[in-house]
Formats: sequence, structure tokens, C-alpha cells
Amino acid sequence: MTLNIDSLGLSATVTATGISAPDYQTILNTLIGYFKQIYGNDAYLEPDSKDGQMVSLVALAIHDANNTAIQVYTSFSPSTALSGALTSNVKINGISRKAATNSTVDLLLSGTAGTTINNGSVKDDNGVIWNLPDVVVIGIDGTAIVTATSSISGAVAALIGTVTGINTPTRGWIAVTNPTAASVGSPVESDAELRIRQNRSVALPALTPFDGVDGAIANVDGVTRHKLYENDTGITDSDGLPPHSISAIVEGGDATEIAQTIRGNKGQGVSTYGTTSVSVPDLYGNPHTIKFSRPEIVPIYVYILLKGFTGYTTAIGEQIKIEVAAYINSLIIGDDVLISRVYSPANLGVVSGGNAKYYDILELKIGRSAGTTAAANIVIAYDEAAECSPGNINIVATV
Repeated sequence: MTLNIDSLGLSATVTATGISAPDYQTILNTLIGYFKQIYGNDAYLEPDSKDGQMVSLVALAIHDANNTAIQVYTSFSPSTALSGALTSNVKINGISRKAATNSTVDLLLSGTAGTTINNGSVKDDNGVIWNLPDVVVIGIDGTAIVTATSSISGAVAALIGTVTGINTPTRGWIAVTNPTAASVGSPVESDAELRIRQNRSVALPALTPFDGVDGAIANVDGVTRHKLYENDTGITDSDGLPPHSISAIVEGGDATEIAQTIRGNKGQGVSTYGTTSVSVPDLYGNPHTIKFSRPEIVPIYVYILLKGFTGYTTAIGEQIKIEVAAYINSLIIGDDVLISRVYSPANLGVVSGGNAKYYDILELKIGRSAGTTAAANIVIAYDEAAECSPGNINIVATV
């Protein structure tokens, strides 16, 4: 029998719909068919034979080559590229993958006007050192707002009013405090997060200055969450924004850099609104006060009463806590916590046959404190952000 090998049909193929390739079993079956055309249908090619193992190795080599071709093909698009390829792709948009960051906190320094603080640092109530910018100058009003960085990497927290110790005493520097809580550090930016930011980055040259400001804030180093509001009417809106103003709610990032970004991208004649005020100069050195806000963190507490079936363990309960906390922490600034949505992460893989088969949720409540949980939604203000830790979740299992 003459073997026709003009086209084996085993390679990856690019069409109008993208790239595709046969799976390993299809490749193996095809090669076995050709082998038998050459050596006869009585050839023994089971996995325990030498010939069968050789054909399997060839099939696996073709399969690996196809997968490599697919990975190379998909690496050219930001929507499908992974790891290093995605890092390279987003450079065309003028952005880069965010590295792991330390926690930051906005500080209010007070002292004698004109005092210069070089390489200063402060301490919080837990003894953690927070480093100031290299040079800080106290303004003519006797105060200065700066962003300090934790000397310890990772998610270091600091509640309002807990950073009050001067670690490097300087003549003329009298006191320090933090009017807002610290923005905790974050790990290396994931592929999913980088794709979202890449999509936002294309808004920088957008038709509206609002989109440009929003995209620019997203690219400030250290910013983890942000949301921009606009009041383009002639009256104060329901959130308290003055007429013809914008209000940026920004978590993480250096306060001065954020203010400079807003100043450089907002439209002319548009005022800024917020609880944090930073003075930044224009091209001619004239000072301009830019306002924005840090989000007020709202701790969310969850109570879950469930009936455990055979196979339920405390490990499953811990997994529920992790999934519920992760969902709440994924909400953006200003998002309400809807109790109906919390049921989804609490039911572990109920559709795909996960661990939800080992229990039934009898009651689920959420609240701003452990003592106020209720079966009702939690309304989050425009400048607030919901946050939950597994320790805030109380699971009671009955049998």
C-alpha cells in the first residue's frame, strides 16, 4: 500500500479564527494508523511494546512543538500573553508590570516653617520604621504632608493616629501623625491585574480629560485601587462634590506624585475635591493646591451558619473564609457589599462539584462589625472601600 504523506494534518494551523492544533490522542491515533499502513495491520503497538513507546514519543514531540507554536502565537497579544511575554507587550502602551510594594502612609508633619528634614524616618506604635522622602521641607503654615514608606516589605498596617514617633529628631520638627490609615503593600502585579491596567492605559490619549486623568492615576507607582468621580453640573451633587469638579479616591501611591498626575492631566478650570491637599508647582513654579482622598476602609464581618454533611471538616470552613474574604477584597472603591453575591464564594464549587457538597448554608449575615451582622446589603459610600480578612468571618457548623 502506498503511503500518502502530502499532509499529515498534525501541525498547528492558523486560520481566520486563530490558532489551533490536534490534541495528543488524535496525533497518536493518526501516527498509529500510518505505522500500520507501513508495517501492516497486525503490528503490535500497545504501550508495553517498544514500537508503541516509540510512536508515543514521536506523538508527544509533535504535541509539544504544537503547544510551543501556540504559546508563541498567543504571546503577541496582551489579552493572551503570559508572564514575561505580557510584561514585554505592555511596554508599547508606556507601562510596565508593577513590582512588589511596601506599605505607605500619608503623614502630617508639623514644626517651624522652612525646616528641612533630610533622610528622616518615623515609628508607629508597633515599632515599625517608616521612611520619609529624602528631603522634606515644612511649609509656611508650619505643616507638610508627605508619604512615608514602610521599612518592612509586605502588608504592614497602620491605623489612623498610630504613626506618631519621630525616629530621626531634627531641630524645628515638632510632631508627626497619620490622618489616614496606611495603604498596605501588594505582591508583584498578576497577569490579570496587568491586563486590566493595560486596557485602562489606552484611555490616556482619550477624547475626554476625565478618562485621561483616570488612566494616569492607574499608572502611578504604588496605586492599588482608585476611582474617579466627576460633577459636571452647576450644583453640588449627592456625594458632596462641588460644581465642575473631580474627586479622585486613591489607595496607595505617593501623595505628591498623585497630585502632580492630577494637576498635569485634568482639564482647565476643573477644581479638585478631597480630604488630602497637596501643593504642587506648575511649569512656572506657581503653587497649586490639588485635593484627592484616601479611601476610608470599611471592615466587613461575616456570619455563616451551615449544616455539615458527612465529609465536612474545619479545613473546608477555612477555605470558605478565604474565598469569601477574597471576593470582598476584590470589590472596587465605592462598591456596595451585596449579600446575594457573598453566597457565591461561600458555596465552594457548587456548580463544578466542589466542596459545597459537604455542607448547606442555613444563614448568612454581613455587617460593619461582628455585633451588627444582618441579612442585608452593606451600603458603601463613594469614598469608602470594603475590606475583609478571614479572621472577620465566623462560621458555625451544625450536624
